[in-house]
Amino acid sequence: MIITYAILTFFTTVLGGLLALKLKHSKYLNLLFGLSGGIILTVACIDIIPEIFSLNNELGKDIHQSMIWFVAGVILFHIIEKYILIHHADEEGSHHHHRHPSLGIGGGLTLIGHSFLDGVGIGIAFQVSPLIGIGVALAVLAHDFADGINTVSLMISHKNNQKRTLLFLLADAIAPVLGALSTLLFTLSPEIMIIYLGIFAGFLIYISLSHILPEAHAERPSWGVVLSTILGAVLMYFVLMNISF
Repeated sequence: MIITYAILTFFTTVLGGLLALKLKHSKYLNLLFGLSGGIILTVACIDIIPEIFSLNNELGKDIHQSMIWFVAGVILFHIIEKYILIHHADEEGSHHHHRHPSLGIGGGLTLIGHSFLDGVGIGIAFQVSPLIGIGVALAVLAHDFADGINTVSLMISHKNNQKRTLLFLLADAIAPVLGALSTLLFTLSPEIMIIYLGIFAGFLIYISLSHILPEAHAERPSWGVVLSTILGAVLMYFVLMNISF
């Protein structure tokens, strides 16, 4: 099952990138960003955080420690996004006059590494339980769709040609597959799993609220985007509530 979802991340990443090439300024991309944001937010709050509480109860651990890891996850990815990742949204502002292909390549490589960790997240989540695995996989699928869009947008905004852009999109699509497969080589203890889940939940909430949803409203803020976010959240809630093993 891990391999199946890992392969699906490949196709969602490629789909996002190809749509970015064809529909860069289309309102439909904004609606899809909104949908993705709702999906990711719901997975973190309805799927992962309750699992953290459950594991803590089983191990007799203090839930406050796990919430510390959750906060650490939010702060960690805030630092990564603000000081390491080069996002397309930034390029429209302060870096507008400093575009160069090498900057696009640097940012693209960082996004590829980020996608690899997305795949690792899927594999580790399946070690917790099939339900958590599917929930995280669906969140990563939505996130990687957005990553495909961002990879293409970033490369093009820095004047990279279409051939190089497509090569980076392909690498970004392969990265989560390799990340997921790498988790077949190791297993985490329950104690480490709690730390992972706290950090990963922080990551999902941060990426949804600080990156994907603002991106959805960046060019065409509308009630349609808001409704697509609500739709994503509601659909994911019913998906998670109806999965049983």
